[in-house]
Amino acid sequence: MKKKENTKTTSKKKIAVTVKNLHIYYKGLKKTSIKESFMKFRDKVEIHKALKGISFEIEEGKILGIIGQNGAGKSTLLRAVAGIFSPDKGSINLHGNSISLLSIGVGFNKKLTGRENIYLSGMLLGFSEKQISEKEKEIVEFADIGKFIDKPVKTYSSGMYSKLAFAITAILETDIMLIDEVLSVGDVKFKTKSYNKMKELISSDKRTVIIVSHSLATVQELCDEVLWINEGVVVDKGNPKEIISKYKAEMGEVV
Repeated sequence: MKKKENTKTTSKKKIAVTVKNLHIYYKGLKKTSIKESFMKFRDKVEIHKALKGISFEIEEGKILGIIGQNGAGKSTLLRAVAGIFSPDKGSINLHGNSISLLSIGVGFNKKLTGRENIYLSGMLLGFSEKQISEKEKEIVEFADIGKFIDKPVKTYSSGMYSKLAFAITAILETDIMLIDEVLSVGDVKFKTKSYNKMKELISSDKRTVIIVSHSLATVQELCDEVLWINEGVVVDKGNPKEIISKYKAEMGEVV
């Protein structure tokens, strides 16, 4: 698949996402005894700085890939852009765009059925009950999980969870799509179907996409730009082939 080409060379670029000096901190307790916890609670709090001053912009209709090793802050960054995490410092501006996050383990109430979660997820994305109802049949058919659509999500395998999550995000289209390592989940048939659907969705000149993936081949094929982060900071951003080549060299891989 060829990346989207910008044919509007004379028009001013429109920014879809602006991230400025973004910091995200996690707080936790050091391992200690119960007695020590009561006596010196304040001294035992540890702060992990997951993101340390991330800044970037994405033009409307562009596809940005985010790469980095495990623990680099990729998923944290995606969740912050989605609004799940609030910045401890800095800002995120979506410029009025609607947004959806496609990630395993995020967004479903596991006590509710798959069908009920279609409506819950849709409403959280800003769609009305009527709009969701009009798309319900299409979502159920695309997910293709059979009778499990009316069973609690807590009974789902990771594959079924992924299928339903993808179907909701793909059919209830938002201006910005955030995709976190889900294109490789599911059986071969669904992988092909979801990959083809994703290519169809991101071909729109109006839809902006951010993809987090360890599949460098997928990132290089689909993305217009790549953001490389390490230990919560930006290492580099630019042309996918060039950035991935640098990343591989840094990781000691054959380029």
